[in-house]
Amino acid sequence: MPAEELQRAAPDAVQERTLLIVDDDAPLRRRLARAMEQRGFEVTDAESVTAAGAAAAAVKPAYAVVDMRLDDGNGLEAVDALRDARPDMRIVMLTGYGNIASAVTAIKRGAVDYLAKPADADQIAQALLADGARELPPPPEEPMSADRVRWEHIQRVFEQCDRNVSETARRLKMHRRTLQRILNKHAPRG
Repeated sequence: MPAEELQRAAPDAVQERTLLIVDDDAPLRRRLARAMEQRGFEVTDAESVTAAGAAAAAVKPAYAVVDMRLDDGNGLEAVDALRDARPDMRIVMLTGYGNIASAVTAIKRGAVDYLAKPADADQIAQALLADGARELPPPPEEPMSADRVRWEHIQRVFEQCDRNVSETARRLKMHRRTLQRILNKHAPRG
């Protein structure tokens, strides 16, 4: 390859595109891995905090996508393990139960972005590859409805209260029967 072509190819060839995906939802993890491979990433995946630490130590990926809730712990614990393996790793947190406090904590621990599920592969790739200049992303084509956001928040609090209806109702300042009716309904669309 002539020197001129090598210089033009160097930025892409030198840029390391190794990615670790940490999510306990196996079908989602596989779909995301395939989508990110199509975008030029070399993907390794893990299903837990423990597996993430081991994979990060072995591979030392340049990028990581970590779900906030994992079977054996919290995604923030995985961020700590990933930072130990490679301090310059660019980490994006994913969550189905987004809130400001956990987003701030994730950023303080070293994540570069925090995306609410369902985030598509293009959004994730954009967050991973951003040059650091923060600009607002375009609005989603189909954002979640207010009813869906409310329903997901109630489900999250219900799970955090170990599925105790009375405790969940107390924390949400809601009548217990009202909460039971909401919990018995299917998730709103959108």
